[in-house]
Amino acid sequence: MQKIDRAEYQKRLDELGKILVGIAAHAGEVSRGRCPYKNKRNECTAQFGCRNKRKPIQLGGLPICAGDDKLNYRSFWEAGD
Repeated sequence: MQKIDRAEYQKRLDELGKILVGIAAHAGEVSRGRCPYKNKRNECTAQFGCRNKRKPIQLGGLPICAGDDKLNYRSFWEAGD
């Protein structure tokens, strides 16, 4: 069994950490303006009524989200001043 070089291991963990921080920051920004129930195919996954729901493309499929993504959801997660 090959011995693990701790310095090299830590270097790789640090690089991975930088990548993940960037991904998390981007996801945080997107989540502030995009409906949390809208999937990557612009389908609505909400299990409640929404005025932005449109008929599904396929019979039995998820409704299409017609939202413009200009909503600001921050008030739901952050305390107001």
